[in-house]
Amino acid sequence: VSHCFPLNFNPQRPEVSGVQGILDAYHYTLSQVDLYGPTNFSSILEATIQYASAGVSQERQQYHILLVITDGEITDMEKTIEKIVHASSLPISIVIVGVGTADFTKMETLDADDNPLIDKYGKRMERDIVQFVPLRKFHSRSGANFSLARETLAEIPDQFLGCMKKYNIKPNPPPLRHQQSTFIGGPQGPPAPYPTGQQSYPPYPVGPGGTAPYPSDQPPGSIPPYPTGPPSRRDSPLSLRSTARQ
Repeated sequence: VSHCFPLNFNPQRPEVSGVQGILDAYHYTLSQVDLYGPTNFSSILEATIQYASAGVSQERQQYHILLVITDGEITDMEKTIEKIVHASSLPISIVIVGVGTADFTKMETLDADDNPLIDKYGKRMERDIVQFVPLRKFHSRSGANFSLARETLAEIPDQFLGCMKKYNIKPNPPPLRHQQSTFIGGPQGPPAPYPTGQQSYPPYPVGPGGTAPYPSDQPPGSIPPYPTGPPSRRDSPLSLRSTARQ
């Protein structure tokens, strides 16, 4: 049982292109794996911490948002608190959406709006980085989709600005147009294969009937079937995590 693996089954290149790429990979993965308990958060939190550990600076203005959708109560509460306390010093926000009728009392604890989390070593979280939203709260409302989106994203702006102010980081000037078509690494990175306003090539492939292009019969170590910019078009641009820039 693995509680943390890339949906495209490629640990070396776990990124996909855009929201549609996430949905395609998710739908494909559902046909390849069996869902299994228990519900643990600590491993995916650790993976997010590794992504964000490069830090943030005036030159490197990256902020990471982890979205967790769960239908069960977690069983690794102590480890999860420890990871969240660690993550609170990094450019990370965590949004947890609870689906179904499970008891989400522990999620309310992780939200920590009233009582900051303290790990087993006595370390207190540096800032509030968690927002928990129970999906059932919005089922009977008119305009439920709008309300859910607003509630889900409600704390992100303050969390983002709080992190930037902590490190005394100011907004950089907007990039030139030619720089907007490069990979997350900045102007020195390879060209990104997602649309940049130019007619070139499609941002990600789609199989017959809209199926996701992740064949399961690829031999180990083979080149993944999603594209990148010239010349090989084999690198993928966006991670399953969200990255915000000032």
